[in-house]
Amino acid sequence: MKQLVQSFKSGKLCVEELPIPDISEGMVLVENKFSLISAGTEKSTVNVGKASLLGKAKKRPDLVKQVFENYRKEGLKATINKVTAKLDTPKALGYSSAGTVVASMDLGHVFKPGDRVACAGQDFASHAGFVSVPQNLVAVIPDNVTVEEASFTTLGAIALQGVRQADPTLGESVCVIGLGLLGQITCQLLRANGCRVFGVDVSQPMVELANKMESAKAFLREDANLSEAANNFTKGHGFDKVIIAAATDSNDPIVFATEILRKKGLIVLVGAVKMEIPREPNFFKKELEFKISCSYGPGRYDANYEEDGLDYPIGFVRWTEQRNMQAFLDLLGSQSLSLKPLITHVFDINEAERAYDLVLGKVSEPFLGILLKYNEQRKDRLFDFEPMNLGPRESTNIGFIGAGSFAQSYLIKPASRQGSLEMVVTRTGISAKGTAKKFGFRRASTDANDILADDSIDAVFIATRHDAHAKYVIDALNMGKSIFVEKPLALNCEELDLIKEVYTERPGLLMVGFNRRFAPVSQKAKEVFAGIGEPLVMNFRINAGFIPKDHWTQRDAGGGRVLGEICHFVDLMQFLTDSLPTKVYAECISSTSDQIVNADNIAITIRFEDGSIGNLTYVANGDGGLPKERYEVFGGAKVFVIDDFRRGSLFSNDKIQRFKNDGKGHKQEVEAFLTAVKTGGVSPIDFKSLYATTITTLKIHDCLSTGLPQTIDL
Repeated sequence: MKQLVQSFKSGKLCVEELPIPDISEGMVLVENKFSLISAGTEKSTVNVGKASLLGKAKKRPDLVKQVFENYRKEGLKATINKVTAKLDTPKALGYSSAGTVVASMDLGHVFKPGDRVACAGQDFASHAGFVSVPQNLVAVIPDNVTVEEASFTTLGAIALQGVRQADPTLGESVCVIGLGLLGQITCQLLRANGCRVFGVDVSQPMVELANKMESAKAFLREDANLSEAANNFTKGHGFDKVIIAAATDSNDPIVFATEILRKKGLIVLVGAVKMEIPREPNFFKKELEFKISCSYGPGRYDANYEEDGLDYPIGFVRWTEQRNMQAFLDLLGSQSLSLKPLITHVFDINEAERAYDLVLGKVSEPFLGILLKYNEQRKDRLFDFEPMNLGPRESTNIGFIGAGSFAQSYLIKPASRQGSLEMVVTRTGISAKGTAKKFGFRRASTDANDILADDSIDAVFIATRHDAHAKYVIDALNMGKSIFVEKPLALNCEELDLIKEVYTERPGLLMVGFNRRFAPVSQKAKEVFAGIGEPLVMNFRINAGFIPKDHWTQRDAGGGRVLGEICHFVDLMQFLTDSLPTKVYAECISSTSDQIVNADNIAITIRFEDGSIGNLTYVANGDGGLPKERYEVFGGAKVFVIDDFRRGSLFSNDKIQRFKNDGKGHKQEVEAFLTAVKTGGVSPIDFKSLYATTITTLKIHDCLSTGLPQTIDL
């Protein structure tokens, strides 16, 4: 299929041939017919990509802050790797499209192949031949609405939510400031609602269009008669509501709104303007109200709604994102709105760069609604190509299922040094092909079966979201592959027992990415306590940092931090003691704050077969200035301290010996795994240990549920 892609590093735009995206539970696969370019939003996005590194930093200070935080936690090299991976990731553009359903796995079985639908969402409803969209961001197109009109639905839902925030009543006077695409639709919605509509813009063509369509009585902002016209329009009372749909670095729209509103009037901000609200003379004296409209409506930025398909009950939330989308489409169907006069250009997807020349001002030509058109597309999921600088095949052919920022930062490069990168599979074609080109994979796909069924691929790396790990491990075991799966191995006992059952029948090389045991300083600590003949006491303190509840790792896809992160430290304790856990007890804090995940702040004690005990304090409520990880291990009249895997200190015979070994063992674990693949050796971590680590983390949840210690019976 064809898709418009931007390099975030260089800012260059191009149309590429990509594999069609994957479809999973809760998703709808749609063949696009048209997509709408949202000029204001996408111009800003493209300009950020085209900016220099310093320019990007100025435009996105939030990302700069993340870089410095990562540097404090993980050091310079790891941070550089992450930043490089981010910059080299191609970016999808577009968030409003319409087409035909090809396949659907929506939870309610609402959408059927052949249905005409409108789609929404950044990174979902992209400028691409095929899109895979969450079910709550899809709406059915009425029979008498064209697909061209339906491609406006996302922008229509944004405008409709702004109108809902204004809560206009029949006969009210409403001013719309900014008569671009969003403003023009807003005017029509207000008119359909029985309002008297006044419009203001800095562009003469936009003013003329609103007047021609009779959607508003419109004036130029610089018109000398504007204030008098506004006063006459409202019969001297002032406007009941003002909706700002403009995009500008100036706060003039807000200042002007305060001047023309009546006492106790309302400003609703839908566009992007400078938010400096002057208290005097109008805002205070008129007791004005100010609201911000959040995009498409309730559900926006709620991952449970947008990604997991959990809807809000209509009795409590009447208008969600999807319901706003459907309402807009129904208004089109009733002919209450007219969008055809707003369409100024239609380009074939192959000419998308020409369309953006208009948006970026490279071509001096008036425009408003710009559509990209898609003819019949190639339906390939697998792409074969020869990236540049690709060396000859080696004995071990490697496939990656999942290649997000973690895999790109820590796994793919060391893997490439040990074998041949054969195929990469990710959810979207843009990610799959971008990763393949960046690292030198021979093939890219969006279907994991292309790796699992390929006899030429020896080793499979599984680096997807956590809820897919167990499934792919079981499939790969059944296909006789050597497997490296990122932690966790499984998210529940049922998945773990099924893995154990399959592994017992078809034992193979299975390894989980418990990297910390492979860190040079951990290896040194192991040497120090080898053969002391007595149990160890281990105190681990992890200052993990806060992660919000709506982050994917905290939801069903991630399983939470006990399963996703604490497993690392359970494994490291096993490594240091050479012993399996037998009992675990855990307590977490009891906060009443809805923002806090109590289990992210937890104290755990683990007993091991050899009599050792491990105490783990894992917190998310600390300060980021404190280094993330500190380990203290006591035994045999010795103490070994590890500080953030950068330094180790051995206290023995009243002397201190210091070690400086940077790195958390990612490179070493990949090397150990692929060496075992090449030599036909056993897994660097025994399956019984992998099973014990996973069952221990599951038992920790049982501790929190029951308040009782849990026996670990292997």
